[in-house]
Amino acid sequence: MRLPNFLKRKSSREVAKDRLKILLISDRVNCSPEVLDMIKQDIAKVISRYMMIDAENMEIQVSKSSSRGRGNKNPSLYANVPILDLHKIT
Repeated sequence: MRLPNFLKRKSSREVAKDRLKILLISDRVNCSPEVLDMIKQDIAKVISRYMMIDAENMEIQVSKSSSRGRGNKNPSLYANVPILDLHKIT
């Protein structure tokens, strides 16, 4: 019998990779890694009210994109949230 992925511990390589991603994102947006981690936790908290998610494997990404062709580069936040079950948790 196999354990579900969310019950497995992350290897030190995976943890280091996640920390590096957070550091790179925070450098792009000029905010601290702690703030990005808080954003990630808040996103997981809100979405988990409506469906079961895998918060451990959730990824956030910040990119600068032009705002409707005007040349202004505004940061955008993208979240990749793995959904385990679409049914609302009661």
